[in-house]
Amino acid sequence: MSGHSKWANIKHKKAATDAKRGKIWTRLIKEITVAARMGGGDIGANPRLRLAVDKAADANMPKETVVRATQRGAGNLEGANYEEIRYEGYGINGAAIIVECMTDNRVRTVAEVRHAFSKFGGNMGAEGSVAFLFQHCGQFLFAPGTDEDALMEAALEAGAEDVVTDDEGGIDVLCPPFDFLTVKDALEKAGFKAEVAEIVMKPATEIEFTGDDAIKMQKLLDALENLDDVQEVYTNAVMDNEE
Repeated sequence: MSGHSKWANIKHKKAATDAKRGKIWTRLIKEITVAARMGGGDIGANPRLRLAVDKAADANMPKETVVRATQRGAGNLEGANYEEIRYEGYGINGAAIIVECMTDNRVRTVAEVRHAFSKFGGNMGAEGSVAFLFQHCGQFLFAPGTDEDALMEAALEAGAEDVVTDDEGGIDVLCPPFDFLTVKDALEKAGFKAEVAEIVMKPATEIEFTGDDAIKMQKLLDALENLDDVQEVYTNAVMDNEE
């Protein structure tokens, strides 16, 4: 896989995210609510809530919205009761896809996800059918031009498991999911702000798509990401977005 393709995809995804800020807020509200329900409303004692609140700040969500979502999750305000569901499936050419959802209506959600798969040339698989192709981890992506030696020293000292430089010079820092906030804080303290910092399902290997196949695969991913109940979509497909 070329580094250019990866960075083109990151920019594509960030542009799409910026264009759908209202939807991003809705997803973050769900995440904050569920995190507070599962671990309490104190961000100091609830790492998942801390991460969700940090993401909300990055997305410029109003503080009062964050507070309301936290209070709903902690049981201090009434609201929808969301559950987390993961679906797995395949796109064209057998590309693996994981779809993470939060929903108050499981029947509606599975029907919408299945419809998106079938409409755009994919198909849903059984639980566990593709998850083994992904690693659950914290991931920090740094743009080409970042000081590799200094970043590697700071990352390994902070508890990162791996630091990888791609063909274009971008740097990928990986850590265990439960160490994500510790590593994030340490890197930022050392002066390194990642382009993307998330807990993800990272594919072990990737399949590059070009031409019509890339267009078809992107349509399937977009259809899944546009569903109201979908929080995240992960895939081992890499689209070449060059014109």
